[in-house]
Amino acid sequence: MSSATPTRPTPKYRRILLKLSGEALGTEGGYGINSDALIQVALQIKEVRDLGVEIVIVIGGGNIFRGLQGSQRGMERATGDYMGMLATLINALALQDALEKQNVETRVQSAINVAQVSEPFIRRRAVRHLEKGRVVIFAAGTGNPFFSTDTAAALRAAEISADVILKATKVDGIYDSDPKKNPDAKRYETITYLEAVQRQLKVMDMTAFTLCMDNKMPIIVFNLFQEHNFRRVVLGETIGTIVTS
Repeated sequence: MSSATPTRPTPKYRRILLKLSGEALGTEGGYGINSDALIQVALQIKEVRDLGVEIVIVIGGGNIFRGLQGSQRGMERATGDYMGMLATLINALALQDALEKQNVETRVQSAINVAQVSEPFIRRRAVRHLEKGRVVIFAAGTGNPFFSTDTAAALRAAEISADVILKATKVDGIYDSDPKKNPDAKRYETITYLEAVQRQLKVMDMTAFTLCMDNKMPIIVFNLFQEHNFRRVVLGETIGTIVTS
């Protein structure tokens, strides 16, 4: 007697943008690239891609260099920010390599021109990659100094008509205070953009929030490093904190 083929669960979201910080890929102190973290992230992404979900990723570079920190040490802010953009490209290439080792076809598109190692950001080409089942990593932020990778995530999510921004962190949502310092910190299940701004919860910067509010783009903040959490969020389980209008 033949056994029935198990049905693939139906994702809640068709096209998602995953926002990854550089620190998520970093070593214990948050610097450099931790190969174990890289593999763990790649496996979670593969798990979601195998559900048929279209995935784009915006990645930070704080594990290598932050433009703001450079300017605080006397460097010109624009120069520091361009160096930070190049740091995001290093992370994007590392993640691309980890994903392709898991047989996940991946393309890197950069907002600054680095033709030898990545494609330029072209919206229609990115969408075409998604339609072909490829993961697309957007590197170099918006390509402009003075804008964060959070703002780049909000902008790219709107440009490619993503259903949601999934902001990956090492904590399981948004709290009213630092849960590492305050054991009584309260986690929000849902919160509005305005409440997050008024309470200075620092989920994203003001420019990113404004873009999300204008485009009615929901944000889910969740812990990527809890096994299968990425998949659970995409399937619609109540994980982390949802920020909506």
